[in-house]
Amino acid sequence: MSTLLVIAKAPVPGRVKTRLTAHFTPQQAADLARAALEDTLATALATPARRRVLVLDGRPGSWVPAGIEVVPQSAGGLDVRLAAAFALADGPALLIGMDTPQVTPDLLAPGLDFTEVDAWFGPADDGGFWALGLAEPDPDLLLGVPMSEAHTGRVQRHRLTDAGLTVRNLPELCDVDTPADARRVAATAPWTRFAALHTGLCAVTR
Repeated sequence: MSTLLVIAKAPVPGRVKTRLTAHFTPQQAADLARAALEDTLATALATPARRRVLVLDGRPGSWVPAGIEVVPQSAGGLDVRLAAAFALADGPALLIGMDTPQVTPDLLAPGLDFTEVDAWFGPADDGGFWALGLAEPDPDLLLGVPMSEAHTGRVQRHRLTDAGLTVRNLPELCDVDTPADARRVAATAPWTRFAALHTGLCAVTR
């Protein structure tokens, strides 16, 4: 069975979801980040996996549920940190972030099955990716990929296919980066903590 990795920042005001401050205060943006992370970790716990590891930038808090291992992120650019996160798995792994609170166990489960594929790729609609699964994690598959760019996903997927890997896509999702993203995700996933908090905050800030 594969490892499920969640790479995230601790929800500290001024350090997470700063683009949301175009509409929300830094504290509200951090609260939304915490809700998204809590949703993501709850989904991780509900998804069959060998291990569930939170690779965290910052200090863990009460928002980390039992059953989730916490490991500090390495230093360096995002490509370096992603490669280091995969090294923690010691075997097949699926890595996701904290930006898709709408994710469900049904969406994640295929990405943990490497019976017929070498890699899984979850494209994000902003040109990046929300999930990456590797049967045999190799730093060279990630190092040097330009991150947080409109072409990041395309470059990353080409890196996998250029290495001769069999790649399958997971469904495309919206990452929560901007207030517009937050509205869209909250509307499509009303069952989440994120959506409940977003609805409450918007009612107050109108």
